[in-house]
This record gives sequence, C-alpha cells and structure tokens, in this order.
Amino acid sequence: MVKKVLLINGFERSLITDPESTLADVLRKQLMLTGCKVGCGNGQCGACSVIVDGKVTRACVKKMKTIKEYSKIETIEGLGTPDNLHPLQLAWMGHGGAQCGFCSPGFIMSAKQLLEENPSPTREEVREWFQKYRNACRCTGYLPLVNAVMDAAKVLRGEMKKEELLFKPQNNNIVGTYYHRPSALAKVTGTWDYGADIALQMPDNTLHLALVQAEVSHANILSIDASEALKVPGVHKVITHEDVKGNNRITGLITFSTNKGDGWDRPILCDKKVFQYGDAIAIVAADTEEIAREAAKKVKVELELLPAYMDIYSAMDEDAIEIHPGTPNVYFQINNIKGNDTKEFMETAEFVSETSTYSSRQPHLPLEPDCGSAYIDEEGRLTIHSKSIGIHLHSAMINTGIGVELDKLRLIQNPAGGTFGYKFSPTMEALLGVACLACDSRPVSLVYNMYQQITYTGKRSPAFMNLKVAADKDGKILGIEGENYIDHGPYSEFGDLLTLRLAQYHFAGYDIPNIRTKNFTVCTNHAWGSAFRGYGAPEAILGSEIAMDELAHKMGIDPFELRYKNIYRKGSKTITGSEPEVYSLEEMFDTLRPKYYEAKKKCEEKNKESDRYKYGVSVTLGIYGCGLDGVDTSEAYVELLPDGYVLVADSWEDHGQGADIGSLTMAHETLKAAGITPDKIRLLKNDTGRTPNSGPAGGSRSNVVTGNAIRVASEELLKAMKKDDGTYRTYEEMTAENIPLRYTGKWAASECTDCDLETSQGNPFSTYMYELFMPEIKVDTETGKVEVVKFTTVADVGTVINKSVVDGQIYGGLAQGIGFALSEDFEDLKKHTTLMGCGLPYIKDIPDEMDITYVETYRKDGPYGASGVGEAPLTAPHPAILNAIYEACGVRIRKIPALPEIVKAELDKLGTR
Repeated sequence: MVKKVLLINGFERSLITDPESTLADVLRKQLMLTGCKVGCGNGQCGACSVIVDGKVTRACVKKMKTIKEYSKIETIEGLGTPDNLHPLQLAWMGHGGAQCGFCSPGFIMSAKQLLEENPSPTREEVREWFQKYRNACRCTGYLPLVNAVMDAAKVLRGEMKKEELLFKPQNNNIVGTYYHRPSALAKVTGTWDYGADIALQMPDNTLHLALVQAEVSHANILSIDASEALKVPGVHKVITHEDVKGNNRITGLITFSTNKGDGWDRPILCDKKVFQYGDAIAIVAADTEEIAREAAKKVKVELELLPAYMDIYSAMDEDAIEIHPGTPNVYFQINNIKGNDTKEFMETAEFVSETSTYSSRQPHLPLEPDCGSAYIDEEGRLTIHSKSIGIHLHSAMINTGIGVELDKLRLIQNPAGGTFGYKFSPTMEALLGVACLACDSRPVSLVYNMYQQITYTGKRSPAFMNLKVAADKDGKILGIEGENYIDHGPYSEFGDLLTLRLAQYHFAGYDIPNIRTKNFTVCTNHAWGSAFRGYGAPEAILGSEIAMDELAHKMGIDPFELRYKNIYRKGSKTITGSEPEVYSLEEMFDTLRPKYYEAKKKCEEKNKESDRYKYGVSVTLGIYGCGLDGVDTSEAYVELLPDGYVLVADSWEDHGQGADIGSLTMAHETLKAAGITPDKIRLLKNDTGRTPNSGPAGGSRSNVVTGNAIRVASEELLKAMKKDDGTYRTYEEMTAENIPLRYTGKWAASECTDCDLETSQGNPFSTYMYELFMPEIKVDTETGKVEVVKFTTVADVGTVINKSVVDGQIYGGLAQGIGFALSEDFEDLKKHTTLMGCGLPYIKDIPDEMDITYVETYRKDGPYGASGVGEAPLTAPHPAILNAIYEACGVRIRKIPALPEIVKAELDKLGTR
C-alpha cells in the first residue's frame, strides 16, 4: 500500500491506496466520486475520463502507481453545482446530449480540457479531440455533442449568455420544443446513479456475485465441482442449478400456437446442457467482487462436447441433432400470403429481380455493462433492481423459474446506461433472484464487465433474406416471393414474434398486390437472439431495399423513381393487407427529390476528379409500426399532491430514449390548461410495487400507448379540477369537496387486430413511423474503406413531442445504422468480445453532416398526433449505404458488415484498383 496526497477537485486528500489499483476504483470506491463511470474497463469508451494534471485521462486504465503525489485531479463533481452549472453542462442539457447519460461526465470533462487548450475550436477540431481520447457514445450520433461544445465555447468567450443555453417555455408550451429532460441535471453532474453506483451503496452484508460461464457452444454437463472455489477466503456460496427453488427456466411466453417449442428452453443456470458460449453455469457469492471473480475461475465443469451449430445451415442439416431434444431446430414458420399466386407473374413479368442478403448478429454495445441487485424488502418481497425495460413482463417470465409467486416478486428499473433493446429479455434478473434466495435472503449485487456484457447478453438475430420481385414494363410491382430465415440462437423467447416481423416489413411502404413468402425461425448454438432497435425491420428491409435497387438497375431507371412509383397512396394496402393510417410518403419523396438529384450530380462531379476515391448516393424507405401487435394496452395514473404538484406514475421504462420527458410532456400538454407548469410535475416510474403495468418499452410503443394512457388520466384529473366558471380547483378545494385526487388512465389500440397465423394479414399497429434515408458515401478503391460523408433523412413520426429527443433518436439511429452496415458484428467468439473488436463506431466514423427534415402528419390514434420514433431511424440506413457503394464503384454488397476487406475483394473481382 502507498500513501499519497492528491489535489482532488481543489481539495487536498490524503489517500492510502494499492499501487496496482486504478484511478477509477480509487475515485469510485474510496472517495465515492461515482461521476467517473466505468464502462469497458480497458480504455476504449472514455466514460471514465477525468483530468489529471491538465491531461484527459482514462481512469479505468490509469494505475495509482503512475500518479505523482500532489497531482491535480478534476472530476465531474468539481465542475459545477445545480445552482451554478458549467456552460458545458448546461449546453449538454440544452442540446439533448445526455440521453442515457452514461458517457456524459466523461465527454464533458474531456471537452473542458479541450476548451482550456483551444477556446475557439472548429467542429472538426472537436471531433478530432473526442476521437483522440476515445470518447464514445452509443446514443446521440455525436452531432448534438459537438453542437454543445460549440455553444459552450461561445459562452466562455463571452459571445453568448449562459442563460441562452437552456430553452425556456413561452406561454407554458413545451410540445415540439427543446425543453430538457428531467433527468438531465443529474446526468451532467454525475449524480445519476446507475447499477454499479448503486452496488457501492448497498448494505455492508451484501454479497457480491460473479458468474461461471461456459467457454464452449454446445455440450452436456457431466459434473460441477466447486470445492476449490469454496476454499477461497471470503466466499460464501457457489450456487448451481441444484440451489434453484423453482423450475430453473425462463419462459419465453410463446406468442403463437403454431410454435413447435414450449417456451421453457432457457435455463437460469445450466443443468443438463450448455447451449451457447457464455451461458451461466454457476454463481459465486463472496464478500467482494474481486474475491467472487477469482473464485469463479476455480469452479471446475466437466463437459461432453456436442456438435456446435453456429449458423442456420448446419442446424438445418438432416444429420443435425435437436439442440433442445423434442423440439426441431426449425421450430416456427409463418407465411405472408396476399392477393393472387405469384408463380405466373414470376414467369411472365417484363422484369424480375432476385437477391439474397444477410444481416449480421449486431451487438448492442451499450457503454454501461449489465448490472443489478436483489434483496428482500420491508413487505417480504424478493426485490430485484436491474436495467429491465419490461419490469411487469419480466416478472411473469422469471417468477416460476425462481420459485416465487408474482405477488412476492418486485422489479425496479435502475437508471439505465442504454440498452437498445437487449433488456427486452431478462438477462441477470433471474440470476439475482436465485442468488438472493440461495444465500439466506442476504442482499446480492452483480455487475458484469464488458466481456460478460458482450458474451452473455442477446444479440440481433441474423436474417437470411431470399427475395424475388416482379414488375411490369412501366415499373409497377406485380408481386414478390421469398424464403427467409431467422437465426435466433438457442433460446426461443420472442423468436416467433421476430419472424412475424419479417413478414410484416419486407417491402413495407410499397403497394404490392400479391405476396407469397415463407419465413422460418431456426435454433442454433450461436448467441441467443434478443430485441434490437428496429426488431425485424432492419433485417427484412435490407433484403427488400437491395432487391428494389437491383430491379431499378435491371429496368434502367433511377432507383428513386422506381420507389416513388410504388409507394403507398390512396387505395393502397399495406404488406399485411390493412389501410395505411396516413399517406405521407408522396410528400416525403417530393421533399427529398431535389436534394437527391443535387447530391447525385455532386457525386458524379467528384468521381471525375479522382480515380482512387469514388462517391455515391442512394435512397431507401423504412417503416415501423408502434405497438405489440393487435390490441396493445397501457395504464398510468396522475395525482394532485398537497403542495400543488402533480404526480405522474407509470412503468414507461427509460433506456435513454427519454421516457422521463415523455411522461412529463404527455401530462403537461393537458394539465397546462389548469396553469400547471412543467416544473410542477413529479414522476414516479418503473417499480412493479408502486407503478401500474404500462407494458414494456419496446417497439416504439410507449410514446403512443403509454402516452395515451397518461393523456387520458390527465384529462380525468383536469375534468375533476374544473369549476363551472371555467377556473380550476386547488388541492385544498378538491379535498374540501371530497373530490378524488388520483385518476387512472387506460388506453388500448382497439382498432387493431392480430395478424393471421397462416397469411400474416391483419391490422397489427395503430400508428406507423416512416423515414427516408439518403447517405452520401466515399469509397477508397485502394483499401475498400467506405466512409459516410453526409446523411440526409426525411421522417414522419407524427407530431414531434420533444425536438431534442426526436432529433437525438434519429441521429443515434443513423449512427447505429452506419455501424450495422460497415463495422459491427458478433461472429468471432475470440475477436468480437470488446467494444472495438465488435466494431463500435467512434465520432470520426459518423458524419458531422446529418440533415433531418420532418413531415409532421397528425396521427389520430397518437397522443396529440404523435407516433413513435426510436425504431424508425434504424429501419433502413444500412441498405442505403450498401446501395450507395454500388452507385459509387459498381460493387454490389449483400452481406453486412461491409468491411474494407470485403469491399476490396469485390473491387478486385471487377478489376478495379
């Protein structure tokens, strides 16, 4: 141990530390300065950035032995106070820079040092700085962060007033404005406590957990020997399947009766078999996390290796064994059958185009690893804190497996550092519950490192799309055929629903009278499939939008015009046979047309200037429905409080998308009639013991379904408050007249129907989101590297409820689409286990030019005319990039990611340098 005096945020602190400890551990665990966040743990994300002696330092890899005595260390806690924020903190709030907020303290501290060294940076210098110091963000698409730095710099130079950084409501209106999130202040000051921060605040008797994970993809378990692990001082227990009080299974809640599985195929702790690399076999509970991790290495698991089916083709081979005995590896099929048989069209049509595409096993890559805790609460309930985005849903999925009744199980969502959908599935919730009960009901805490985050949690399920499209001589599409497959990994939960999404979204947006496609779900031994932003649409639309492009080139017409000819118009029917709720695509295409042809001309001119660098532009169409198919429902309540505030209570989970500002705005837009201002609204969120079942936060449903529930509840309260003379009662007047103070709002998409299991025809969603994507790309023909230099998009998401949130969702979705197209993958179990290894895009991988145009078409079923937004920007940016590669250099890529070596190999085949 070593004693050092350090100057931390202006104060001398005398510390006794282990020289091998990291600065992050000392700041967080000894000084409780938890604004320094640890994400990757290996210097790849910058969430831990602090300033040491005037230099941006990644604290997670900075050893204490390298820090000199009296070094000056600055953390987010020393930057500003709630009453006197630094301009960077205010600018982050004003520009929506704190979405999930996990990366915000690191970015802000990095930016502080930048502005001290360079008070007047250009945008490119800001981007170069964040690239140099590896400040990564998975939410924002980076552009709002650069905007925030530029505005903060103006304030520091005296060119802008600090007060101008935050939007101030005019006439008590905030819909469609940049009003900041309620959580923004805590996020930019480092006081928003995520799961790993809460773990440091747990009681002294808390046991810390570590997993014993499988290092093979398929095997029978012969024995588990924990004897050596139990000898490690500080180890309390090694928990195996034998300690699980329930049936040790997580139910996938099988959606459709035609599914050949029973939904009980995912073990909490593996008992008979290992089904994938990273599976949890045992849990070590110890006094500290370090002891638990060390002991976990000593648990010996004897295995009998089985054939590992790492793709659909090997799993579908006639000699393949059943991964889950009794259930075929191809366990679900759903067809899309619309109109007439397509066989005749395919034989007689003037033009037929056929394509096959593959979308990758995209990793979610949140910067905050999965984390949680469990304990028994004051009412005797097993209480589990986690990043769950479906607390009521997950309760029903894990209670039987754990062995507790639903009324004795309570789930609470922690502030979450991004999920992008993976937390639609339970990950550690059941593990925490099992461990708490197995350890005599002592509190437990489990915090994954980034390796565990990547290897244990689900991924986007790859899709193989095989599509054929026929058109007449005028370019009118006559029909489509196809045979498509989802590789859903070893666990069936939501696999059938995902496969239905293929049927709902291939060629969505186009008026196609005749469809005959088959869609299958396949069980494999690669990573299990969980929800990911766009859920099925990005996989399906990759195939259909490349098919549209190839058809246009075969016909000799511009791909933009082929699309325009076939989009939904009055009289069209959707892919599932219903009537579109709005017809805005024509206006959207007309809005984009001049920008498209201008960009096309610019690319042609640039291509004349260089033999090495080639430029291209393309357009694609993406659509996504808001809801959980059919009559989706939600519930919330509002209550007038004694101090005149209004409480809004719901289970609208937040994983960075802005549930807090959503709940506030939905209530305020109604209650403002009574003079309620935004600062007079309090939020109670995401606790199954206290908040009603609002449904999971997935499928861009919450803004519509829960937003409507909040609106209905607010309208009921407003009616109760209103007097005959048009004024409104106070709390005192309400209680004096014995008028109830709390009102529940329920809303259901009553006009919707489930899709038919034979044909996929139905009216599954009350509202949809529509978006056009137009990337301009540059291809280096010597290396194959593709760069997106500008991204233009036109979106119709109905009424824009909060401008900074909707902008941020689109910027972030485009950034993930660029990563999906060009770099992100989880295929190689050795290579793809870090953020960089998985291809996380940094700021220089994303263009600074991203142009959004909104076509705000009022949705009659949306709250105040709104639809959703989160899924829309990731529906089709990736096929647009692949199509633009073709326009640039003639190389047709049908498999993502389009890595430089893949593009270069195709260029070499063409004989192009």
